[in-house]
Amino acid sequence: MKFGYTIAYVEDVAASLDFFSAAFGFPLRFISPEADYGELDTGGTTLAFATHALAETNFAGGYEAVDKAAKPLGIELGFVTDDVPAAHAKAIAAGATELSAPKTKPWGQVVSYLRCPNGVLVELCTPVG
Repeated sequence: MKFGYTIAYVEDVAASLDFFSAAFGFPLRFISPEADYGELDTGGTTLAFATHALAETNFAGGYEAVDKAAKPLGIELGFVTDDVPAAHAKAIAAGATELSAPKTKPWGQVVSYLRCPNGVLVELCTPVG
């Protein structure tokens, strides 16, 4: 078994791809001709986005969509960097909303939290250990 990708269902796939490219430097890997699904090259695991309309075709009983107006869902995308303050500032400049400024945890890891324009929760952190 291998963890292959995470898909976030969003309103606008192209806008999400653009934001994550601008904020975190992930290059575009793929976008469907209909722009209802797209992937970014993030290394060993692919970060992907799909439209809410596409999700509705996958889940007959519906699903809980990310809502920019509601509290963040209890799941986050975590990105590891050696410079959390710089990455945090770059993400805010690209359109993210700060939830928690960079701070050092008791075990020495620097961590911050942001909310992306599409409502997805992101953690920026230094490597553990």
